[in-house]
Amino acid sequence: MKRLRYKSIIIALMAMCSICMTGCGKDGLFDGDTKIVLTTGFKDDEVFRIEKISCMKPEMMVYLSNVKNQYEETFGSELWERTHGEESIAGNVKENVLAQITKVKTMNLLAQEYEVTLTDSEVAQTNKAAAEYYGTLTEEEVTVLGVYEEMLATMYQEYALANKLYQHLIADINPEISDDEARTITVQHILVKTTSESNKSKAYERIQEAYERAVAGEEFALLMAEYSEDENTEYSFGKGTTEEEFETAAFNLATGEISKIVETSSGYHIIKCISTFDKEETDRNKLKIIEQRRKEVFNETYTEFTQGLTGNINQELWDSISFLENEEVHTSSFFEIYQKHCSSFIEQED
Repeated sequence: MKRLRYKSIIIALMAMCSICMTGCGKDGLFDGDTKIVLTTGFKDDEVFRIEKISCMKPEMMVYLSNVKNQYEETFGSELWERTHGEESIAGNVKENVLAQITKVKTMNLLAQEYEVTLTDSEVAQTNKAAAEYYGTLTEEEVTVLGVYEEMLATMYQEYALANKLYQHLIADINPEISDDEARTITVQHILVKTTSESNKSKAYERIQEAYERAVAGEEFALLMAEYSEDENTEYSFGKGTTEEEFETAAFNLATGEISKIVETSSGYHIIKCISTFDKEETDRNKLKIIEQRRKEVFNETYTEFTQGLTGNINQELWDSISFLENEEVHTSSFFEIYQKHCSSFIEQED
């Protein structure tokens, strides 16, 4: 259960990296082989520079503080005391925010290549967002963050332009997805875990016992309650989302049919098919597949563009930044206000 809680937190952190930024993942110019570190030649409070576009410390603090406070509202402040393996949750948030802003800045450079710009009315909307967000800040927050309204307007404009560019690049990507490709099924299962080689024989004996009772006609729900070691007993899923052994067995079942014993990395399963075709889930899965195809097209263009860029990070300043020290900063509405004022004209591009 503890591992599941940690996993859910990490997944949420990854999701936070793409708030309001459909298609923008964790990777950025400072990841992997493209990372270039300089600690001299920067302006005061300049965190990083990509070609001629920079990120200043106040911008970084706005992002970090809003993400921090959103997570505290959900998980509580004790979240920051936790770790995931050798990585702290706080460190994970910080690196994800760096990647997010890096991508926004890079996409603004890419927008110049495609001559994508904001219209006067769209700029006006970002200015309204900046005015509203600035009005939510206390004097203490303005001082600690080091922000002013014009800077916030620029941040919203860069964020909106990145989103607009994404919609521009994927506008013509509308693949036909068949029902079979997107088919979503619903199954129930009994799982007996194999935590080590030493317990595999006992686990198999237990799943074999459950299987014999299931094929003899005993009620599957009662057998799940007695045998299954998975807190979730029912799943709806499409192809390519589970382990191959589980997927193959499940998709070969007819409604009401029970599989033979299936082994995965988690242990031994017995699967019962509840529905071979869930229309609503299949339609939703079609949308997910289309969006994934669009992301793939965008990522190809974005990755190719970044190969020719130079990125410099002020490592000394970056290492000194901590969003956990500002107890007087409670702001958390930056992204919400963006959605309120700017998401509508971005969505129209799709």
